[in-house]
Amino acid sequence: MFPTFFLALREAKLPVSLKEYLALMEAMRAGLAEYSLDHFYFLSRACLVKDERNLDKFDRVFGQCFQGIESVEQGIEAEIPAEWLRALGERLLSEEEKRKIQALGGWDKLMETLKKRLEEQKERHSGGSKWIGTAGTSPFGAYGYNPEGVRIGQDGSRHRRAVKVWDKREFRNFDDTVELGTRNIKVALRRLRRWARQGAATELDLPGTIASTARNAGTLDLRLVPERRNTVRVLLFLDVGGSMDDHIRVCDELFSAARSEFKHLEHFYFHNCPYEGVWRNNARRDDRVDTWSVIHTYPADYKLVFVGDASMSPYEIFEPGGAVEHWNDEAGAAWMERLLSAFPHAVWLNPLPEDAWAYTASVEMINRLMAGRMFPLTLAGLDAATAELGR
Repeated sequence: MFPTFFLALREAKLPVSLKEYLALMEAMRAGLAEYSLDHFYFLSRACLVKDERNLDKFDRVFGQCFQGIESVEQGIEAEIPAEWLRALGERLLSEEEKRKIQALGGWDKLMETLKKRLEEQKERHSGGSKWIGTAGTSPFGAYGYNPEGVRIGQDGSRHRRAVKVWDKREFRNFDDTVELGTRNIKVALRRLRRWARQGAATELDLPGTIASTARNAGTLDLRLVPERRNTVRVLLFLDVGGSMDDHIRVCDELFSAARSEFKHLEHFYFHNCPYEGVWRNNARRDDRVDTWSVIHTYPADYKLVFVGDASMSPYEIFEPGGAVEHWNDEAGAAWMERLLSAFPHAVWLNPLPEDAWAYTASVEMINRLMAGRMFPLTLAGLDAATAELGR
């Protein structure tokens, strides 16, 4: 078990040494983990992870190696998680039954009905079409189906059509140290670079030195010039969580490439659509950055790049209060327009295949707000996006 775990960490490009692995084994022999998987997780993380940017990769490898095991000593006696048991009551509907389920009649009616249900409901319900419960066709609850539902108490998205999510959600930052399987993304991003010589003269100017020496009848005259730097400045807005979980790897690769190619890069996270606040660290989402502050801090020559699948309820874009995770006083479209007005050189990179955009109304809405400047997150799409930003 443990050598497999160690090798899996190495295959995932975590800088784990044999000495650190032996230290973990020594700690295990001393009984520090006490045969608890939770204790072993924290112990192994403390021994093997030296940089917090690798925590996400460590968690993914740990989950793959120890999935379903409750005890390091007795892994074969793992219990079925309670979430699995709760999901067993999930109701399976045919496509015809789904088509028969009607929405409540709009955003205002949905919120009004939810408030009324919260006031009236006194007990748990399952399989119904009215009350807040599970495994039914009610718009409110978990593990059911409704085209305009408010998800409450469910561990993750299933149909990805909820218009509101009332659960605690934790997302991780994208990893900026991912080693790309190909260098093509970096090559595509390099087309945005704009070189200029700035700062102190510290670099030898060989042509200038030769010319000056020749003018001095062979007496050496060294000439120095400032170092050539990439002066392009980028604001990177990254959608994280929800349906973007399907695209973590390609976003990791893009983030890694952007961090290596652009010295002047500022990044912020958002969910589905930018609103009045964004954040830099998904582990501390309460520490938000005011979007007005972003607009007033960075000059208009910054290139604005959104990365997201634009897959959300249309309410999130055009309705106040439509944000899936909080109450927003202004619609997402208002904040999009402000950002695009402040940073006119902007594109949206979408990891969804371009031929699937027409099947999601919100993708078309975001593309209209971007004035058609949405590009697929592919090499050809990056080429087109960099050409657009370079105009």
